[in-house]
This record gives sequence, C-alpha cells and structure tokens, in this order.
Amino acid sequence: MGREARSWVIPALVAAVLAGQGIALLEPGQRPNIMGLTILVLDVIGFGAALRAARRGDTALWRMIAIGRLCSLLTSLVLAAAGITGNDVMWWVGLSLRLVSFVFVAAAVLFTPGRRLSARGRLAYLSETITVVAGGFMVVWYFAIDPVIQQSSPGLVWIREVGYPLGDLLMLLAVAVSLLRGAASRAAGPMALLIAGMGIYLAGDVFWSGVQMREQQMLVTSPVAGALLAVGSLLMTLAPMRVRGPEPRPGRDARSELRWSTHLPVTAMVISGTLIAAVTVAEHDLLPWGGLVLGLITMNAAITTRQVISLRESRDQIVTDPLTALANRTGLFEAITRESRQSAGLLLIDLDGFKPINDAYGHAAGDTVLVEFAHLLRSSVRTEDVVARLGGDEFVALLPGVDDAERAGGVAQRILTTLLARPVQLGDDTVPIRASIGLTISTPGETAKDLLRRADLAMYQIKRAGTHGWIAYDPSMADRRAEDAALSDDLSKALARNELQVLFQPIVELPEGLPKATEALVRWNHPVHGTVSPVRFIPLAERSGAIHDIGLFVLERACEQLREWPSLYMSVNLSPRQLQRPTLVLDVLAVLQRTGIEATRLVLEVTESAIVDQSAIDVLTALRSHGIRIAVDDFGTGYSSLQYLTRLPVDVLKIDRSFVARLDGTPEGSAIVEAVLRLSEVLHLATVAEGIETAEQAAELYQLGCTSGQGYLYSRPRTAQELNVNMPALNVMPDR
Repeated sequence: MGREARSWVIPALVAAVLAGQGIALLEPGQRPNIMGLTILVLDVIGFGAALRAARRGDTALWRMIAIGRLCSLLTSLVLAAAGITGNDVMWWVGLSLRLVSFVFVAAAVLFTPGRRLSARGRLAYLSETITVVAGGFMVVWYFAIDPVIQQSSPGLVWIREVGYPLGDLLMLLAVAVSLLRGAASRAAGPMALLIAGMGIYLAGDVFWSGVQMREQQMLVTSPVAGALLAVGSLLMTLAPMRVRGPEPRPGRDARSELRWSTHLPVTAMVISGTLIAAVTVAEHDLLPWGGLVLGLITMNAAITTRQVISLRESRDQIVTDPLTALANRTGLFEAITRESRQSAGLLLIDLDGFKPINDAYGHAAGDTVLVEFAHLLRSSVRTEDVVARLGGDEFVALLPGVDDAERAGGVAQRILTTLLARPVQLGDDTVPIRASIGLTISTPGETAKDLLRRADLAMYQIKRAGTHGWIAYDPSMADRRAEDAALSDDLSKALARNELQVLFQPIVELPEGLPKATEALVRWNHPVHGTVSPVRFIPLAERSGAIHDIGLFVLERACEQLREWPSLYMSVNLSPRQLQRPTLVLDVLAVLQRTGIEATRLVLEVTESAIVDQSAIDVLTALRSHGIRIAVDDFGTGYSSLQYLTRLPVDVLKIDRSFVARLDGTPEGSAIVEAVLRLSEVLHLATVAEGIETAEQAAELYQLGCTSGQGYLYSRPRTAQELNVNMPALNVMPDR
C-alpha cells in the first residue's frame, strides 16, 4: 500500500469504527450485527497489516500477531456457522480458536527481545510483573471465575467460562511485561498502540464475563463491553499499519520508559486492597474477615509507600548528577522535552581553567569547585529553571519561557558576576571560578540535540576569545573546532620549529615621541597559513597549556634584546594561565639572572580579568617585591576595576585603545581617558595610552596629562633590527 493510500486509510478506518459504535448505541437491535461485522473486518485488515509489518519491522513479533488475528478471524466465522447450524462441535472449535488467538497475541509481546538485565534486575522485574498480574487475577477471580464455580459444577462449561478469563490474564501479563520493559516508549508508536489495544480489549472481555455471569446479559447487548472490544481491536489493527521500520529494542531505560509505567505495581496493590475491602463489606463478612483484611490493607499500604519511595530514589539516581545533585544529561533531556511546546533559553556553561585546578590541587579540590559552582549556579536562576551538569566541568541552565537572547544574556551576566564575587577557598588559596557561556533560544518542537549543538557552538566562540563572558548563538557562526584542534597541534611544535618571532613596539614620551621603552609582542609564522595573529593562537595556547613555554620564550628574547637598549625598559605580557603556575616567580627571576637584566627594567603586563583572585595578587606581589613593575593592560575594559585597584600591586595603567579612538576634542570624547588619568594621579600610578594613530590624538592626550603612549603613529611592531635602524625616526612632534 502506497503512502498516499495510507494517508486516508487509517482516518477512514477510525471513522468507520466510531460511526458503527454510534449506530449501535442508538439502535440496540442492530448491535449484534454491527459488533460481529466490526470485529470481522478489523481482524481481516489486522491480519494483512501484520503480515506487511513483518516484512518491515520485527518479523517474529508481527508474524505471531498475524497468526493471532487469523485465529480471531476464524473464531468469528466458525462461531457464526455454529450459530446458524447449531453444531456443538463447531462451537467448541470456535472457542478453542479464540483461546489460541489470545495465546499468540500475548506471546508476541511477551517474547519480544528486551535489554539484558542483571540477576537482581530480573528478580525485581519478575516481582513487579507478578504484582500486577496478581492484582488483575483478584479482579478476574471475583467478577468472572468465582461466579462460574459457584453456579455450575466442573465440566465442559468451565472451559468456556473460566478459560476466557484465564486468557485475559495471559493478555494482562503481556501488557504488564511490555509496560514495565518500557516497550511502549512513544505514545503513537506501533508497540504503544498494540499494548493499548490489548489492554482495552482484555478490559472489555473481563467486563463481558462479569456481566454475563452476574446478570445473565449477553455480550452483544452490553454497549460498554462492545465498545471496549471494538476500540481495543481497532488499536491492535492500527499498530502494524504504523510500522515504518524496526522498532527500538525495548529496555528499562529512563529516556524511553513511560514514566507512569513504573507505578503499575503500586496501582495493582491499591486496586487489590480496595477490592478486598469492598468485597468484605458487600458480602457481609466483616466480622470474620475484618481483622485479616485490615491487616492486609495496612501491610499493602506500607509496602506501597516503600515502593513509591524506592521508585523516587531510583528515579533520582537516573536523572540526577550524584556529585552536584543537579539534573544530569537524562534529566535535562526530559526537561527540554517537557518544555518543548514553548520557547526557552538554554545556557551552556563551561568552566575556564578547571584542569589546572585539578592538576594543582587534586581531584578532591576539583570536586569542591564543581559543587560550589553548582550551588552558585542554582542560586543565580529562578526556581522554575532547570540546572544540569552534563559531565566534567560542563553545565546547562534551561530557562523556560525566556524567548529572547537579551533576557537570557541577562541571566548569563548575572551568573558571571556571581562567580566573580564568590571565589572558592581551597586550603589557604582563594581560587576564582571563571566560565564561558554560550546561549541559544529554542523554538517549539526543537530537540535537545539541536539546542545543545547551537549553544555549544556559541560557547566555543566565546571560549576562543579567551574571556570570562557569554555570547548568543548566531547562524553566521562557523564551527572551527576541527580547524582549531589542528592549529593547536601545530602550535605545540612551533617553538621547536623556530616558528615564533618576537617583535617590539616602542613606548614613547609625549609630546616629543622619544622612545622610553618597548613592548614585546609574539607572532607566529606558520609554514602553511603564514602569519597567524596572536588573537587567534594565544587563546589556543591558553587552553592547551602551551602558553607557559611561549611566555617564557618571549620573556627570554625580550630580556636578551634589552641588553642592547640600555636606556630603555621592557614591557612583557603575562597571561592569566601563567599566573596560575606555581613556579612563575622563580621562572621570571631565573630569566633575569641568565640575561643579566635588572628587575627594575622589566614591566609585566596583566589584564584586569587575570587579577581578580587572591592567588594572582599574591604572585604579582611577590614579583613586585623583587623590583619588577606591574602594569594593568587594556584598563577600563574588564570588570571590578576599582574594587581591586586600590589593593593591587600595580605601577602602571595602560589606557585601552578603544578610549583613545574616541578622542575628538570634545569633553564627551575625552571623559573616560580624563577619568583614568585623574584616578592614576590620585593613586600615584603611571599611565601609558595605547593605540595612538593620529597626531591629534597624541596632542589631546598630552593636554589631558598623559605623558607616555604607543601606537602606529610612532611605529608598528617591528623586529629588533628594524627598530635599531629606525630608532631616530621615532622622534615625532605631534601638533599641540
């Protein structure tokens, strides 16, 4: 059957069955004919659909279903013939075929392969199944089997009246096993329809047996039993029609298991206890049975309570990260599925520099950082938000109802600010927690995989920038992880291959433009990609740890060159990762000793973001105690500047080029530069303006009180040989 045919066959079949039940309800006299015809047609269609499904999906499952439907079809035909001819042999053949159909349909589901369980798991699984079937047996016994035993002596009639309820129990066993295995993992999947159909069908069969024995009312005159049987048969017919390929193997997996199916044993115990109490009262046996029933119900209630607690504990273990008590990947995926009908923000958070913490302090300290971060993260979001740990140092915050990047970005910034304000104490050290956050906004119906992929791409972009910050996903973002991995591998060999080069940019006195110092800058001459910008490779070096060797290489070359410039001092950059190295102070002093450079001629530049924790401050204090000066690079672009500045071991503030670029002769353009200059004057700090490109900028800086600067107006970064040749040309006299 083609796809076009399938598109209308299923709705037409559903409509026909529902219309038939509606007519049967309005025309009781036609109910037997409608019921018989409905079951007959559904068996024919179900038999053919099951054979087709056997060629596309689980062959053994659908073949057994096909045999069961064929037996049901033959039952209808044989019983109809028996009713016309009055032949008792045909009657018993029909009854036997019906029992055989129960056996094949139940066996098809019972023997569907499942995931392997441990010995303890099999025992628990068996006990749950027995609990469900035992509860069903109590219902079947009271409503169907007991009336037969009470009203007739043993004989052939028992095969008919008792055999059917026992067949129903077999169906119940198959349904219970399937649900407890998690086979019906999708509400509209073939297995879900099959199991639902079996459950409804056996409910109709039990209802029929009970009505027939207690009220002597035939099946065909009971609208409820007829409707249940018709709907159950319809669902079992639709199940194979929806097979498009092999179904996932059922298994007790938290991501595929129907959440409510684990409560089936509890439900069975509640039903059985209620039935015992009701029957005791209804049969007027309260006095002899009251105490026993009360004890049994109390015991059931206690066992039920314990099982509910166990289920919740098991559930928590499945969806909760054991270290941080946040949701794990499974719990996050379920939360995303729950919120898939509305937009939501998703923040993917990766801790920066977590591996060095593990290396320096041990894994126990690393766990402390993760637990503390989890607490800070939980306190930074709303109660209804879902916070999860995906593994390692990667976390996620799901923000239901947040439908724009600006709101999600506000949450991301709040998380970053909270982290800065609350560093973690590890022994005697105070360690800051920094993070990179990528965020994205979901649209209704998106999968968890899609969301995480976009957030991961955004997170990687901000991580490449080497900053403690966040960025929202943009479709223009390119995935450069493979390219960066290859470049990082090349970078690890760049020193050995002599591919790194140190350039120098003069720092001059204003207004004359006479050189007073130089800043050492590293460049990478890649054999394939040519000159690679430090903006590109320094973050890679930070993440890989290669920055330590590169930093010492630059420092050594800078100090060696400084011996040829006796009247100047040298400025060298330190990365945040270098400040975390326990041997940094000794390494720097060793370079000064080897090159014979006085410590007072060396300035080490650090960014604001690198000096927000006590351990970095302690390292800088130790360096400064030996006479080395400290400069804050790109001042004003970081965070918590004033909070730390008064207690930092700092000698120089470098005014960021972005503020210099705003100088236009107006008070508004010079406001920030003037504020930095006044602040440095009060704190007795020197200042250096970066990025001076025009004579007008140099003149305005000098008028504002800045006496040192660097930029393309004076010189681009050059090799030492080029600077030696052009040093006299640096005497530039900007207009004043």
